[in-house]
Amino acid sequence: MTFEYQVHGDDYSLAGRASSSIKKKLKQLGLPSDIIKRTAISMYEAEINMVIHADGGDIRVDLEPDRIRIILSDRGPGIPDLELAMQEGYSTASEQARELGFGAGMGLMNIRKNSDEMKIDSVVGEGTVVSIVLNLTD
Repeated sequence: MTFEYQVHGDDYSLAGRASSSIKKKLKQLGLPSDIIKRTAISMYEAEINMVIHADGGDIRVDLEPDRIRIILSDRGPGIPDLELAMQEGYSTASEQARELGFGAGMGLMNIRKNSDEMKIDSVVGEGTVVSIVLNLTD
Protein backbone atom coordinates (compact mmCIF):
# COMPACT_ATOMS: atom_id res chain seq x y z
CA MET A 1 0.00 0.00 0.00
CA THR A 2 1.43 3.38 -0.99
CA PHE A 3 0.47 6.90 0.04
CA GLU A 4 1.83 10.07 -1.53
CA TYR A 5 1.75 13.64 -0.26
CA GLN A 6 2.91 17.02 -1.46
CA VAL A 7 4.33 19.43 1.12
CA HIS A 8 4.20 23.17 0.49
CA GLY A 9 7.16 25.23 1.66
CA ASP A 10 6.74 28.14 4.06
CA ASP A 11 3.08 27.22 4.68
CA TYR A 12 3.16 26.53 8.41
CA SER A 13 -0.63 26.20 8.52
CA LEU A 14 -0.37 22.95 6.53
CA ALA A 15 2.78 21.66 8.24
CA GLY A 16 2.18 18.23 9.72
CA ARG A 17 -0.87 17.40 7.62
CA ALA A 18 0.80 14.43 5.87
CA SER A 19 2.12 12.90 9.10
CA SER A 20 -1.30 13.30 10.72
CA SER A 21 -2.89 11.53 7.77
CA ILE A 22 -0.48 8.59 8.01
CA LYS A 23 -1.03 8.35 11.76
CA LYS A 24 -4.77 8.06 11.17
CA LYS A 25 -4.33 5.44 8.43
CA LEU A 26 -1.99 3.32 10.58
CA LYS A 27 -4.52 3.41 13.43
CA GLN A 28 -7.27 2.28 11.05
CA LEU A 29 -5.06 -0.60 9.94
CA GLY A 30 -4.57 -1.65 13.57
CA LEU A 31 -0.81 -1.29 13.75
CA PRO A 32 0.78 -1.30 17.21
CA SER A 33 0.67 2.07 18.99
CA ASP A 34 4.45 2.28 19.42
CA ILE A 35 4.95 1.88 15.65
CA ILE A 36 2.29 4.52 14.96
CA LYS A 37 3.92 6.94 17.39
CA ARG A 38 7.45 6.43 16.03
CA THR A 39 6.23 6.73 12.43
CA ALA A 40 4.28 9.92 13.14
CA ILE A 41 7.21 11.55 14.98
CA SER A 42 9.77 10.61 12.32
CA MET A 43 7.58 11.75 9.46
CA TYR A 44 6.47 14.94 11.20
CA GLU A 45 10.05 16.04 11.90
CA ALA A 46 11.09 15.45 8.30
CA GLU A 47 7.95 17.11 6.98
CA ILE A 48 8.54 20.21 9.13
CA ASN A 49 12.12 20.39 7.87
CA MET A 50 10.76 20.44 4.32
CA VAL A 51 8.52 23.37 5.19
CA ILE A 52 11.18 25.33 7.08
CA HIS A 53 14.23 24.73 4.91
CA ALA A 54 13.32 23.36 1.51
CA ASP A 55 10.33 25.11 -0.02
CA GLY A 56 8.38 21.86 0.28
CA GLY A 57 8.68 18.58 -1.52
CA ASP A 58 7.14 15.14 -1.92
CA ILE A 59 6.55 12.29 0.51
CA ARG A 60 5.98 8.66 -0.38
CA VAL A 61 5.00 6.15 2.29
CA ASP A 62 5.13 2.45 1.44
CA LEU A 63 3.44 0.06 3.87
CA GLU A 64 5.12 -3.27 3.34
CA PRO A 65 4.42 -6.53 5.20
CA ASP A 66 7.52 -6.18 7.36
CA ARG A 67 8.20 -2.43 7.41
CA ILE A 68 7.12 1.12 6.74
CA ARG A 69 9.33 2.98 4.29
CA ILE A 70 9.10 6.78 4.06
CA ILE A 71 10.89 8.73 1.32
CA LEU A 72 10.89 12.52 1.56
CA SER A 73 12.32 14.40 -1.43
CA ASP A 74 12.72 18.16 -1.54
CA ARG A 75 14.00 20.78 -3.93
CA GLY A 76 15.70 22.85 -1.29
CA PRO A 77 19.19 24.21 -0.94
CA GLY A 78 20.65 20.92 0.29
CA ILE A 79 22.60 20.35 3.49
CA PRO A 80 26.18 21.62 3.16
CA ASP A 81 27.49 19.89 6.30
CA LEU A 82 25.47 16.81 7.21
CA GLU A 83 27.66 15.98 10.20
CA LEU A 84 27.03 19.43 11.67
CA ALA A 85 23.30 19.22 10.87
CA MET A 86 23.09 15.97 12.85
CA GLN A 87 24.35 17.63 16.02
CA GLU A 88 21.73 18.18 18.70
CA GLY A 89 20.63 21.80 18.83
CA TYR A 90 22.15 22.85 15.51
CA SER A 91 19.66 24.77 13.38
CA THR A 92 19.59 27.04 10.36
CA ALA A 93 15.89 27.86 10.81
CA SER A 94 14.76 31.38 10.03
CA GLU A 95 13.68 33.82 12.71
CA GLN A 96 10.09 33.37 11.50
CA ALA A 97 10.29 29.60 12.06
CA ARG A 98 11.79 30.09 15.53
CA GLU A 99 9.07 32.58 16.47
CA LEU A 100 6.50 29.93 15.56
CA GLY A 101 8.22 27.40 17.84
CA PHE A 102 10.12 25.47 15.18
CA GLY A 103 13.84 25.20 14.49
CA ALA A 104 15.14 23.91 17.82
CA GLY A 105 17.69 21.72 16.08
CA MET A 106 16.17 18.42 17.22
CA GLY A 107 14.42 17.28 14.03
CA LEU A 108 17.10 15.02 12.57
CA MET A 109 17.92 13.68 16.03
CA ASN A 110 14.25 12.79 16.62
CA ILE A 111 14.05 11.05 13.26
CA ARG A 112 17.15 8.99 14.02
CA LYS A 113 15.89 8.18 17.53
CA ASN A 114 12.43 7.02 16.35
CA SER A 115 13.34 5.12 13.18
CA ASP A 116 15.11 1.83 12.62
CA GLU A 117 16.98 3.18 9.61
CA MET A 118 17.60 6.71 8.43
CA LYS A 119 19.57 7.78 5.38
CA ILE A 120 20.09 11.30 4.09
CA ASP A 121 21.31 12.07 0.58
CA SER A 122 21.81 15.76 -0.01
CA VAL A 123 23.32 17.79 -2.82
CA VAL A 124 23.89 21.49 -2.24
CA GLY A 125 21.84 23.48 -4.72
CA GLU A 126 19.70 20.50 -5.73
CA GLY A 127 17.89 19.15 -2.68
CA THR A 128 17.70 16.40 -0.13
CA VAL A 129 16.21 12.92 0.07
CA VAL A 130 15.53 11.49 3.52
CA SER A 131 14.78 7.76 3.71
CA ILE A 132 13.22 6.41 6.88
CA VAL A 133 12.44 2.77 7.69
CA LEU A 134 10.47 1.43 10.62
CA ASN A 135 10.49 -2.35 11.00
CA LEU A 136 7.21 -4.04 11.84
CA THR A 137 8.90 -7.26 12.88
CA ASP A 138 11.89 -7.89 15.13
